[in-house]
Amino acid sequence: MPEPGPVPVPASAPEPSVRACRDLLSRTALGVFRLNGRFLAVSEELARPAGLTAARGQVLGAVLREPLPVAGIARVMGITRQSVQRVADLLAADGLAEYVPNPAHRRAKLLRPTEEGRAAITRIAPGHAALAGRLAEELGEEAFAETVRTLERLSAALDALGPPDVVGPPDVDGAPDAVDGLGARETGR
Repeated sequence: MPEPGPVPVPASAPEPSVRACRDLLSRTALGVFRLNGRFLAVSEELARPAGLTAARGQVLGAVLREPLPVAGIARVMGITRQSVQRVADLLAADGLAEYVPNPAHRRAKLLRPTEEGRAAITRIAPGHAALAGRLAEELGEEAFAETVRTLERLSAALDALGPPDVVGPPDVDGAPDAVDGLGARETGR
């Protein structure tokens, strides 16, 4: 009986189909939107005992380690500067945060928590720790860490790609597809 020869290896892995990639993008976007909704709801529950909203807790949390300008907070959180400005002004008005001079920029003041703001965040910590523990138990610590790494890579990839094209490459029928609101392309079929 002749010896079997080496198994031929394709020169490169087959390219994923355009349709499969669009499906993956749509599923990812919908999953992230749903996850964002769940995180917002959980954040509201965690912030409530401290007399905060999720938005106020998130902005305060962003400046716990170091004071930041509003634009810096917005970049870290991935939201608009105007949204952060509105929340930061409310925190300052309620005595939970204060604006201090920014040595690097005369006009863009830094936001930092007051002692009252730090105390409010401290009241959130037990619920936050309990949720983190429950998630780690449910997912497994390594899978939880891999989820974080995957989301960070996805975010970095989207940042690197820049804004999406309005009209993508032709579909299998040769006609360009219009982009829907979820990152998938509508084919009209």
